Parts: sequence; structure tokens; C-alpha cells
Amino acid sequence: MNRLLTAFIFTAMLGWVASIILTAIHFWVIPIIPSGAELRGPMLVITSSWAYVGPVPLAAIGAVYYIVMIAMGSVWLTTKNELIERILLPVTAFGFVASMGFVYLQFFVIGAICPFCMVSAAATTILLVIELIVKYNGGVALTPSLQPQRVWATVFVTTALLTMFAMWSLTVLPLPVPGA
Repeated sequence: MNRLLTAFIFTAMLGWVASIILTAIHFWVIPIIPSGAELRGPMLVITSSWAYVGPVPLAAIGAVYYIVMIAMGSVWLTTKNELIERILLPVTAFGFVASMGFVYLQFFVIGAICPFCMVSAAATTILLVIELIVKYNGGVALTPSLQPQRVWATVFVTTALLTMFAMWSLTVLPLPVPGA
């Protein structure tokens, strides 16, 4: 079971990376796109009205969701608390349903695909599948907990490194630039 919980945490980290890249694009790239620029593909999705809840980018909400999943997964791994299992399942089930709605919008309403959005949808699907497997196998309460110091240090360092990677990736992604 500990391997499944570790996979849960690393899957949430993958979703985190996709979400913070998209969030950074919303805050740092979209404002400098010239008005009237022809947008295609992923940028069509990212700039659509469907990509926001009011003024807040869905990607930022996704980033919060994934950082909470990383933290709760870490608590789950170190405590084996059954309450965490009971809280996570409806939260990730909601995330899955929302992700499927966003995938539908990309394919059938917007008519373009955002690869980072699809990575996020895949990550949410995998999180739900892991939780269902854990639940089907009787939960994690009977497996030994891991040392919190080791888990939290690894999670912190890995998340920090992945965040730096995500920000670096903005420098190499084929994003629209002013005057181009």
C-alpha cells in the first residue's frame, strides 16, 4: 500500500507541475499577447472564457487542488489515518468529474486541445483510481506508516525542484510573444 500512496503523491506532483505552468502562462504570458493576435491550439483553450471562474484562472484552482493532494497524500502516508481516506475520495471524485467536463469542453465546445490540461485530467483520473484501489483492498490502516521526517523532506524538496523546472519550462515553450 505504501507504494500506492507514494504513487498518489507523485501523481499529484505531476498535476501540480501542469497546473503551475498553466497558471504562470495566465499571469505572465496572456497579458502581453497583442490584442487581435490570432490564437490557435492550446492558447485558444487557455484564453477561452471557460478557463476562468470569474477573474481566477482554473489553472490556479487546480494548483491549489494539487498542492492539497500532495499534502494530504503525505499525511496519509505518514499517519495511515482513515479520516484522510474518507476526505480524499469525494474530493478527487469531484476533481475527476470536473476534469471530464473540461476535457469535453476542449473536444466539443472549444475545438482545441491543451496538452497541460490533458496532463492534469490524467493526473486527477490516476489519483481517483489509486484511491479506489486502496479502498477496494481494505484501506491502508494495516500497513506501517513511514517516518514523517523522511516523507516531508522528500516531498518538500521534490515539489520545490519540480516548481523550478516548471518555471524554467516557460523559457522553452513555444508561447506567443509581443510583436510576433
